[in-house]
Amino acid sequence: MSGAPKDAEARRAVEPVICYPVESLPQPDLPLYQSAWAGARKVSEVLVPPRDARCFEVPAGHFFAITSVEGPQVGDLNIWHRGDLTERFYSGKTRALHGTHLSTGDRMWSSFPGMRPLATIVEDSLDWYGIDAFGGSVHDVIGTRCDPYTHNLLKGGQYHHCCHSNLTRALAAHEGLSLAAAEALVHDVLNVFMCTGFTRDTGQYFMKASPVRPGDRLAFFAELDLLGGLSACPGGDCSSEHSSDVAPCHPLLVEVFAPAEGALEGWAPPGMNHYDRDHGA
Repeated sequence: MSGAPKDAEARRAVEPVICYPVESLPQPDLPLYQSAWAGARKVSEVLVPPRDARCFEVPAGHFFAITSVEGPQVGDLNIWHRGDLTERFYSGKTRALHGTHLSTGDRMWSSFPGMRPLATIVEDSLDWYGIDAFGGSVHDVIGTRCDPYTHNLLKGGQYHHCCHSNLTRALAAHEGLSLAAAEALVHDVLNVFMCTGFTRDTGQYFMKASPVRPGDRLAFFAELDLLGGLSACPGGDCSSEHSSDVAPCHPLLVEVFAPAEGALEGWAPPGMNHYDRDHGA
């Protein structure tokens, strides 16, 4: 059986329903966070080289910011709970709750069974971009991360500076893990500064030149003790291709900030999700 049924248009015209209404979702105290952020002082920094990755640590109740410092560059961000690296950023659930792209006030949620906020975005200098005429926007949680396995399928060869490999090397070096153990902990990313969307006709994931410029930054509040990993993507600003040594690439700066004493009065780290894990058994 093929061809459209007689009621095809009626079926297409059915109104959509939001899968996860978020009215009851615990909300961050954004005014408190932003007030503390305004008075925070820098305590450390890490410069992430082009086509490479570095790890960094952020205590709960501190802030970290990712800044473009030399030229247009996107970054692939992994976040783990410092106390248990198996609790890590869950991009799919974050996407389901907040949408395909993140900005100020959105949170990065952790994997099961924690299912709690790891970090909250407190500043986004690219929030003016919105959604463009192509359906593109910035800071996506729809792409996975460029990786050597897909590269091998599509182009052949062995390319080792995909974000997946960069993050694997960085985590292995930082934690003293084997590459195999580190790779198992690397996960889908927040594509910082990357401008992406889906084509209207084929529904394919697309990228376009990032609007990021030196000085632009994305800043986060750490809800838990965090270990972060950031890769400066080999695609540069992702205007043409990734997973190659062709695109111009630039470093990214990660800075960690401590709030002033008393600036977060009343705040406490989020506890584990309250689901009892019985699963109906």
